[in-house]
Amino acid sequence: MSIRRAIGLGIGSGLILVAGLVLTALWAAGFPQFKSDGTVTAGTLFELLKLTFSVVAGIGGAVALVIAYRKQRVTEAQNILAHVADERAAAAKILADAADARAALESDRTGVRIFNERYAKAVEQLGNDKAAVRLGGVYALAGLADDWEAGRRTCIDVLCAYLRMPYAPPPDLNDERVQKSVAITGMAEWLRKNAPAKEEQQVRFTIIHLIGAHLRDTSPVSWQGHDFDFTGAIFDGGDFGGAVFSGGTVSFKQAKFTGGNTRFQGATFSGAAVSFVGAEFAGGVVQFSESRFMTGLVDFQDSGFTGSDVLFDSCVFASEVLFSNISVLAGTIYFGSTEFLDGAQVVLEGCNITDGALDFSGAEFSGGDVYFDGSEFIGGEVKFTSFGLGATFSGGHVRFNSASFSGSVADFRSAIFSGGEVSMTDAEFEVPPLFPDWPSGPPKGLTLPAGMDARGNPNTTSLPQRTGQQPSGV
Repeated sequence: MSIRRAIGLGIGSGLILVAGLVLTALWAAGFPQFKSDGTVTAGTLFELLKLTFSVVAGIGGAVALVIAYRKQRVTEAQNILAHVADERAAAAKILADAADARAALESDRTGVRIFNERYAKAVEQLGNDKAAVRLGGVYALAGLADDWEAGRRTCIDVLCAYLRMPYAPPPDLNDERVQKSVAITGMAEWLRKNAPAKEEQQVRFTIIHLIGAHLRDTSPVSWQGHDFDFTGAIFDGGDFGGAVFSGGTVSFKQAKFTGGNTRFQGATFSGAAVSFVGAEFAGGVVQFSESRFMTGLVDFQDSGFTGSDVLFDSCVFASEVLFSNISVLAGTIYFGSTEFLDGAQVVLEGCNITDGALDFSGAEFSGGDVYFDGSEFIGGEVKFTSFGLGATFSGGHVRFNSASFSGSVADFRSAIFSGGEVSMTDAEFEVPPLFPDWPSGPPKGLTLPAGMDARGNPNTTSLPQRTGQQPSGV
């Protein structure tokens, strides 16, 4: 209803109401007759005006009431419409959110389906007879691990499992027996015969390279913190250089390092539990040079070093590293220029060194603990001096308690003892150790084995005379 109609209706209603009231009053008075004398007094006129104004006021009040009522109805209608609009908007938002959720779910399902298809294809490629196809599968699986965070763990496990599969490394051309075989069959025939092994070697090197690259801080997609299981795997080379082992478990248990150069150079061990327990270092070079052992545990217990050079030169040790009960046969473990800092727990207890060498020339023992307790050195050398470069003992604790040197040479001739504690209590030397010339006796903090005089020279009543035997490399 328009406002004009509402006002007209109000005025009409007011007039009808007034007319009704007048008629009612006349009826109640019996419809009296009015006598006109042709004159109007001032009182009568005043009463008529009052009546007129009352009627007008009544009509105006009725109109105002109608307008107010109309306004209230309009306001209520507007509120209802606004509420309905809000409810419609909320319902529309709920429907939109539901549609988005359905779309996202469908997208996720589609994405998972695509990822599963990529995974199945990559695994199928890894099982192919052709090395080139297997190589494509390696890259496909690594790329899938980068794209598919939920399935990254699975992709990594498959790559590690591939390295654990049986593997026969190709013959080493530097081996004399291999060279004789090449001379007999010819290089072309030898290459043809060993081509499958060389191709498989490249596939495995690629896996190691990709894992190592994803463990570096420079990788766009990091695999740090994941578990890596290389248990029993065969390594004849590969590059883990610069890797950061910051979490999770990394297992090289019973792994075999059979040749080539396997590089961990510049790696950082900062929280992961890394195990080389029972590993076999049977050839080639395993290079930990310039690595940093900061936190976590790295465990080489019960490992065997047979003809392999394992390099820890220029490393920093500030955490627990265990070499307990290792055996070294005709191999070298080199700790040259390595720093042993506070927090280091480097344990070489119960080791068996037979015709092998431990080389600490130039190492700095400034903190932590290094223990050789109960180790047995049968032949070979334990060098703290090489080419005039000696180790420095300035802090921490180094112990050779109850160690046995049967024919091994322990060379400390250029070593510097400037602090810390070096203990050789109950150590047994068949060949006397070589020390610097101390005119005033051994430095403070050095505890010599029983049977040595104040200058570190053997007591002739309890130790054999210095034979003049010199360690090699001096």
